[in-house]
Amino acid sequence: MPMTNTPKTATTDDAAFISRTLARAFDDDPMMRWFFPDDTSREEELARYYSTLFTRQYAHHAVCEYTEAAAAFWAPAEAQAQAVPDAETIAQLRNILGDRAPLFRDAVEAAARHTPREPHWYLAVIGADPAAQGRGHGAALLRSGLSKADAAGLPAYLESSKSSNLPFYEHFGFTVREEIQLPGGGPTLWGMWREPRG
Repeated sequence: MPMTNTPKTATTDDAAFISRTLARAFDDDPMMRWFFPDDTSREEELARYYSTLFTRQYAHHAVCEYTEAAAAFWAPAEAQAQAVPDAETIAQLRNILGDRAPLFRDAVEAAARHTPREPHWYLAVIGADPAAQGRGHGAALLRSGLSKADAAGLPAYLESSKSSNLPFYEHFGFTVREEIQLPGGGPTLWGMWREPRG
């Protein structure tokens, strides 16, 4: 039976599937490899990381969608303040990150200094299981979120830490706004911006 790439709204009941999917999707991501350098434990740690972010923050304050092989979290302009991790979430993330937690904190703070101030939809996370990449799952989720941003008449913003993904986002109208070098020898982030379309 073929997999469907029709986006569905995610709830906390979908946390196990979403966290496993995103863990596989981000296994080769430069920033996630920097935060989780151990090849033997990365997938498990990433699953815990994404499960924590999803169940504690994004599922309650963002637009979360998934297909049978991908997931995306969008923070609308009016919900971005609520989507910021609270103290308990930060404590759980520190536990997951261990001695890499200070690097994570510095990276988040550095990226936040470059976040556009004008109202926009923020694509916090999007990823597809590598086994299904190229089958339209990420594109379907990106189109769904962008249609909501366009309906609100607002631009969209994301940060990519993988240069090979830039053409994919450019295909959907994003342009590189700036390069952000993360502190502590971290990877480069590309801040990307897309104006709304009528």
